[in-house]
Amino acid sequence: MHSPNLLLLLLLLFFFTVSYAELCHPNDKKVLLNIKKAFNNPYILTSWKPEEDCCTWYCVECDRKSHRIIALTVFADDKLSGPIPPFVGDLPFLENLMFHKLPNLIGPIPPTIAKLNNLKYLDLSWNGLSGPVPSFLGSLSNLDVLDLSFNRFTGSIPSSLANLRRLGTLHLDRNKLTGPIPESFGNFKGKVPYLYLSHNQLSGKIPISMGKVDFNYIDLSRNKLVGDGSLIFGSKKTTEIVDLSRNLLEFNMSKVVFPRTLTYLDLNHNKIFGEIPTEVVKLELQMFNVSYNALCGRIPMGGKLQSFDVYSYFHNKCLCGKPLGSCK
Repeated sequence: MHSPNLLLLLLLLFFFTVSYAELCHPNDKKVLLNIKKAFNNPYILTSWKPEEDCCTWYCVECDRKSHRIIALTVFADDKLSGPIPPFVGDLPFLENLMFHKLPNLIGPIPPTIAKLNNLKYLDLSWNGLSGPVPSFLGSLSNLDVLDLSFNRFTGSIPSSLANLRRLGTLHLDRNKLTGPIPESFGNFKGKVPYLYLSHNQLSGKIPISMGKVDFNYIDLSRNKLVGDGSLIFGSKKTTEIVDLSRNLLEFNMSKVVFPRTLTYLDLNHNKIFGEIPTEVVKLELQMFNVSYNALCGRIPMGGKLQSFDVYSYFHNKCLCGKPLGSCK
């Protein structure tokens, strides 16, 4: 006579077991535990316990349907130390990999990362990583964001990065990169990325091929670039933000035709000569700086040009007019 109650109990037990069944794939769990061990079991990964479902662990995200690991995001921990474990490359469904603001994360980018064919977002910024920027990153065909900024990478920029058809943002700024900007950056295979190359030791001329590219955002500041920087501009382009400041660029500003879409222009600390073209008054500029160059002539009146202070214009050869002193 107790059979109905027994059946109900068995059903409840079944649903309880199903609801608490582990969703995490055993291969992914093994890889994550290897990563934790390689980092010497840091406090930030305390929740990574073998007896618990890895889809519930901190810094981890599982796909809702397949339950495979799609995101590994470890950030803001000065206790975690050592190189990036090669086991990271054994998470085949990974789309988002972030090691960010880990000052004791050192060494090179492991070659196993080249196996992560589904990777869309790779953020290794604000760490202590070193060595070259690997050319194999150019094979990660699904990458939308590549951020290697604020590290200690050395050597040249690999031309293979221009092969990334879906790349929307490329951050290589704040490293110790040397050599020229690759010619291939004038021939991106897919869309044109927001390009951040500032605060390095890049040298040589900006490739002529880049003159054909319609960058929305380009920052080449604080390098050792020489020659003609005006090729970045053009009347038919839709560029909004350009920072070429603190280089050794030399061109006649009088002849430059700026895109009507330009809102931010920083050219300070170069060897730019000529005059500020009057067409600049038509631009909706939010930032403008041509200080520390060799410009001459009257600052055009109108538009936004008089809204910028003396420090946007001073230390030129013979610029005059508001906000500087009157022309003689």
